[in-house]
Amino acid sequence: MKCITNIGLIATAYGTSPRAGSKQGEISLKKDKSILIQGDTIVDIVDSVPESLSGEIIDAEGCLVTPGLVDSHTHLVFGGWRAHELQLKMQGVDYLEILKQGGGILSTVKETRAASEEELINKASSILSEMLKEGITTVEAKSGYGLNLVDELKQMRVVEHLNLVQEVELVSTLMAAHALPNEYLDNKEGYIELIIDTIIPETARLDLAKFCDVFCETGIFNVEESRRILEAAKEHGMKLKIHADEINAIGASRLAGEIGTISAEHLIAIDYKGLSSLKNGGCIACLLPATSFYLGKPYAPARSMIDMGIPVAIATDFNPGSCPSHSLQLCCNLANYFYKLSPEEILTAVTLNAACALDLGNKIGSIEKGKQADIVIWNAPDLDFLCYRFGSNLAAKVIKKGRVIV
Repeated sequence: MKCITNIGLIATAYGTSPRAGSKQGEISLKKDKSILIQGDTIVDIVDSVPESLSGEIIDAEGCLVTPGLVDSHTHLVFGGWRAHELQLKMQGVDYLEILKQGGGILSTVKETRAASEEELINKASSILSEMLKEGITTVEAKSGYGLNLVDELKQMRVVEHLNLVQEVELVSTLMAAHALPNEYLDNKEGYIELIIDTIIPETARLDLAKFCDVFCETGIFNVEESRRILEAAKEHGMKLKIHADEINAIGASRLAGEIGTISAEHLIAIDYKGLSSLKNGGCIACLLPATSFYLGKPYAPARSMIDMGIPVAIATDFNPGSCPSHSLQLCCNLANYFYKLSPEEILTAVTLNAACALDLGNKIGSIEKGKQADIVIWNAPDLDFLCYRFGSNLAAKVIKKGRVIV
């Protein structure tokens, strides 16, 4: 038995389902408590350390304690970087134009195809180590930089391997429908057939991905194409996600509600019909404020979503092109400043709602009896302080599955 003691304040959402509307900001605040851990599980929250306890004592030094952070949207595994594109963006060249010039995703596809599995493992492992130090204990990792069978499987095998050799828990998402590869630029239907007939079935056979995601956007995959791909994935037992309304509201968020994706992601350009569809479909809105910040784009209407009763999660969108940052702490700052969310709503967004967006709400995302002991001790007295400070890593100790890792 282990015990986290001398806790100033435990702040946590609660339950196993996504919190929406006013409930998103309803969190549990407990002062001067101790957390008992057996193995990798929280077994109790008590007033004081039991006299009979003979296990490890973890001193929180009077600080804030929260659940481990959950990053529910990343493009973790990739070759190369794209620093050269920043100055193009500064000159006003937009994302779709960079993509047409052979940059963007296609540039990363070239680098990822050229990289060995070992090189991708080493790079992603280093990034995960940094994320863990910032309090991120669970991460979703999308493919989508292979855009063929061999290299999509390579990306997902990297995720599978990393789950065995490092501490951050990874959830794999197939995103072969991320862009058209060069060899299919004049044969879009051929690539869609490759995804549906070959990549999805083989991914399912090898059990390499829990989710399937599609980039439904102007110039990428339209609504009906996205529907076909997602329905094929569903037939093979995958749960569904969708990149929706990042640039234009072409109906992706409406599709999300219609077919019941677990989450719709980005949502910068979402319209009222899209919002209504998410609400009616029970979808989680996964918002990515650091992408808006980096690209100088508007911010998703998070406040309207919460007011409408749509559960909101917040993630990094870490990738080499549109968000080369894996700081979920920064995302919390941005959500407070630009989404106008309260610290309590933000905590729920990066813990329980993010866990639910990965279908893990029954396991992680809150500090409760029976949940996995993923916990962060912060160099902060309360949630307000986490939103107030920015540019510094405030995670003091990170506990994953009951073990102090950082």
